[in-house]
Amino acid sequence: ENGVQIKIGRSILKYMTGDDVEARYHEEIYRLMMTDALTQAHNKRAFTEALPREAARAQRYKRPLSLLLFDIDHFKKINDTYGHVAGDSVLRQLAGLVRPRIREHDIFGRVGGEEFGILLSVDHPADKIVSFIDKIRADIEALGITHELAAHQVITASVGLVWAGPDSKATRPEDVYAAADELLYQAKTQGRNRVVSRSM
Repeated sequence: ENGVQIKIGRSILKYMTGDDVEARYHEEIYRLMMTDALTQAHNKRAFTEALPREAARAQRYKRPLSLLLFDIDHFKKINDTYGHVAGDSVLRQLAGLVRPRIREHDIFGRVGGEEFGILLSVDHPADKIVSFIDKIRADIEALGITHELAAHQVITASVGLVWAGPDSKATRPEDVYAAADELLYQAKTQGRNRVVSRSM
């Protein structure tokens, strides 16, 4: 019945019906805990929790796992030149550009100050995923910043993309994330505003 509590070891479970006001309250609290307030993307905690879950699912169903990490090039210069309000506006607009371009089941998160990640559930060959991500990179470059102080500032992003095929041995979440992070670093050192990718 609604409100019944069950103790299992040190854990206490409470059953609440779907239309219960308290249930909706807790759902909203959970959503806020897992959402980045500025960009409305998943926050780092939610993204970090999703990665092992998606890696396990990819192994179970013999599907590829694609992870990309990207950040805004020279973002500190934007903050230093135009102020943090302009920087926040850039982050919001970038998130608003990316969100409609990915599928409902893809996981988009803000994992650092100006760093974002996307876990793709797209079951496509690596070259098609690279093409898809490069289109997003180009769209970011073409993004017209609407904040009045940074209206003429060109925004570019560097992307590290790793694609772990269904037969890959390296599908441990920490290995996939480390590989994407290394590829992002390579994109930065190779001149920025590019996608660097590889299969695992």
